[in-house]
Amino acid sequence: MNSYGEKFRISMFGESHGELIGVVMDGVPAGIPLCEEDFLADLDRRRSGSKGTTPRTESDTPHIVSGVVEGHTTGAPLTVVFRNENTVSKDYSAFRDCPRPGHADFTASVKHNGFNDIRGGGHFSGRLTLTLVAAGVVAKKIASGVTFSASITQIAGVSDSAQWENILDAAIAEGDSVGGIVECVCAGVPAGLGEPFFDSLESDIAHLAFSIPGVRGIEFGDGFAAAAMKGSGHNDCFVDAHGHTATNGAGGINGGISNGNPVVFRIAVKPVSSISKIQNTFNFKTGKVEEFSVKGRHDACIALRCPVIVEAIAAIAIAQHIL
Repeated sequence: MNSYGEKFRISMFGESHGELIGVVMDGVPAGIPLCEEDFLADLDRRRSGSKGTTPRTESDTPHIVSGVVEGHTTGAPLTVVFRNENTVSKDYSAFRDCPRPGHADFTASVKHNGFNDIRGGGHFSGRLTLTLVAAGVVAKKIASGVTFSASITQIAGVSDSAQWENILDAAIAEGDSVGGIVECVCAGVPAGLGEPFFDSLESDIAHLAFSIPGVRGIEFGDGFAAAAMKGSGHNDCFVDAHGHTATNGAGGINGGISNGNPVVFRIAVKPVSSISKIQNTFNFKTGKVEEFSVKGRHDACIALRCPVIVEAIAAIAIAQHIL
């Protein structure tokens, strides 16, 4: 459905081109200082405008409509909404007949019998990640002893950031897109958070990571490289009585439970599906494979705006276990 969590439960609502989008957070402890200005720094980090991002610009002004009185949370459900102010819905009318490759146009239509809001991707749009960032701001306050820091480590398979501008220029010129990898480090996570098996800390982080549209994979610590290592190289040997280790191949989690070292994970973000480059795909109205190009305002690399979203989902997962 559209909700996640138990102790800290979030519910997202709205569509990309609807009147507004928002998030309801239940289980927020009373007495946390909170005002609308607290959201601005992280919301600005997600904002479009730089090279490779969509030209659609929104004010992304947060409006707290419940759960806060006199600058503090009340313990009641906390609701934050954002109005959609810059929508151009005519660009999407043809996608019912010819669903965009790589998008949810087809699957959403099948699931909802053609009644889904297709404008801007509707409820499946990356626009909804704005609500994840808002929930992450509150989660970071709940997990106040933890520092969250995410950054891009690769674009189009290239780790040298000096080359990224040229890569983006080439993709934009071709009407194409590129993907990337984002790494998140959560420092100060106390040992003992998480459960074995189904409610492991990795499970919750991974669950939330795949709520970010376009995520194709996740790894913790040494990740997939561990499959080529020996145990003597992957093991993290203890160096003190606090559980600190000489290395962090496990990414700060053993047996599904945080071990007191930084929790480190990386996500793979696909190249965005909306591209103007000509593709050949099936038209469900004509019954033929035809040339297809996506018009409108789209990112060339959605990974560029992902770091703060990745921090948010990490904070939400860790707040859930702290509570």
